[in-house]
Amino acid sequence: MSTSRKRDYYEVLGVQRDASPEEVKKAFRKLAPKFHPDTNPGDKAAEERFKELGEAYEAISDPQKRAAYDQYGHAAFDPRMRAGAGGGGFHDPMDIFGQAFGGQSMGDILGSLFGEERDSGGPSRGADLRYDLEITLEEAVNGVEKHLTLTKPGVCEDCKGSGAEKGSRRIRCTTCNGKGRVIMSRGIFSIQQTCPSCQGAGESIDRPCRSCDGEGRVSKTQTVPLRIPPGVNTGTKLRSTGNGEAGHRGGTSGDLYVVLHLTEHPIFKRDGDDLLCEVPVSFPQAALGAEINVPTMTGKAQIRLPAGTQTGSLFRLKGRGVKSLQGGGVGDLLVKISVEVPTKLNAAQRAKLEEFAHLCDDNVNPQSRSFLERAREFFG
Repeated sequence: MSTSRKRDYYEVLGVQRDASPEEVKKAFRKLAPKFHPDTNPGDKAAEERFKELGEAYEAISDPQKRAAYDQYGHAAFDPRMRAGAGGGGFHDPMDIFGQAFGGQSMGDILGSLFGEERDSGGPSRGADLRYDLEITLEEAVNGVEKHLTLTKPGVCEDCKGSGAEKGSRRIRCTTCNGKGRVIMSRGIFSIQQTCPSCQGAGESIDRPCRSCDGEGRVSKTQTVPLRIPPGVNTGTKLRSTGNGEAGHRGGTSGDLYVVLHLTEHPIFKRDGDDLLCEVPVSFPQAALGAEINVPTMTGKAQIRLPAGTQTGSLFRLKGRGVKSLQGGGVGDLLVKISVEVPTKLNAAQRAKLEEFAHLCDDNVNPQSRSFLERAREFFG
């Protein structure tokens, strides 16, 4: 959606432009559960509204982004306005939801809102990660295997992810009395939330692992192999299962989502599954006709220019484009002709060209004749 069509972020959140950070957060916390996908399964309108809320909240809750938005509006977050700056894009609305609610899941929030009591559990799933990767057009066309180096929470080898020293035992959490949840008073409301002491486990370890402080994970640098199939494009998202953050206290790992970005190619431009290449030819080649070599992603190919080829003429080479990622065949290569005009002429060349010009009549340049006729009609 273009920036001109976006609604004002303050309007989306229902707050004034001078609203305090607390008012902004309060507005988001009030609206987000109403439109969350978990509470509106299959409702595309609610899903879009939730994404809009997440985008607005991220911009307005961050002081620097809010200042930029107040000055430049939506253009402050237009990638074209910040090319080369790196990053700066909006995060997943689900991440924003978790941040606004203190890291609680949707299930936790709904349980708090409707008085439901959830079963406590020890291990918890690790967070998903996003990785932005630049690839070349050749790699996108042919496919490639990459190896990504990430520093992220990984399983603690000393405790094998359990978070406990060998021989230690689990004891009931005294903060929540083993329930995994506590009730917090917020003015006239009482809100149930995850116990901050045991993180919802309902129990704690009497001797936590010294290497990971009971987390069951430590920061690690890991190399992740990633197979990129032919046909990907900018914005393609690939999922690497289990290569996100390691789970807490032996929980399952999250996933890694790799978002691809194609670098600019010096010769080819991409349009869906088609490729476009502009090839310069000389005036004699265009006028007389000629066979010329043109580049393709797999080598050279020949095309025949008919006599009188004009600048902008398009020639299509079937099946020389990009393989469809959805399995719909292969695109084409479109060759656009650009007729070059000599920039420097010696005396002999100039004399011959002047001789040619004298020999030209209206039939030699039909487009010029047509233009002059239309111009005479226009000026009466």
